[in-house]
Amino acid sequence: MNRKDQTNLDPRGKTTLLVIRHGQTVWNVQQRYQGHGDSPLTEEGRNQAEALGRRMRRIHFDALISSDLGRTLETARIIARHTGHDISMDSRLRERNFGVLEGLTAEEINSRFPKVYDKLHANDPDYVIPEGESLRQHYGRNIQFIETCTAENAGKTIALVAHGGVLDSILRYITGFPLDHPRCFTAANTSLNIFSHGLFYGTCRWVIETWGDVSHLNADSH
Repeated sequence: MNRKDQTNLDPRGKTTLLVIRHGQTVWNVQQRYQGHGDSPLTEEGRNQAEALGRRMRRIHFDALISSDLGRTLETARIIARHTGHDISMDSRLRERNFGVLEGLTAEEINSRFPKVYDKLHANDPDYVIPEGESLRQHYGRNIQFIETCTAENAGKTIALVAHGGVLDSILRYITGFPLDHPRCFTAANTSLNIFSHGLFYGTCRWVIETWGDVSHLNADSH
């Protein structure tokens, strides 16, 4: 996967990343590829973010960083109203650029771009979507941010508002799961996913403390 040796990261204390997927969007409901394209949060998505904001008010964290896309910024702003944090933005936290596929459903893609559809589902990490990017390119910029953020914030807790594809990148980075393996997990809207780096089990390493936690949502909303 061409990733750096994780043991090179600063071992001082425990550094924790609270990685949040944005709230539900209009295109999520319509099952359209979003990528760098965008659609606003639904009323349900805003309610999800409000519930998470109330939860985050009880969690200590040192900084709040968001992807610069509209759906993540809208989610981050709702959280910040509850916690009082300023929001920093970083484009490296963006979702994968799906190029000509953005705004389309899988059925529409298969109809308009059948060859691209087949390539997309062949799990080739180096396939570049027309006017978009490859999975490896997306993974590379996501992980460049994660390594820089972790190194610059040793011993701190940082909240990141990002996307399902970013969660995919982080999970593969920590576990060594290959890029050519199909995604085998779900990432719920406003899920809280906690990753920590420090001394665990006698060595300096990453651990997954929480995955897909949506306990802030009631039973009717997820």
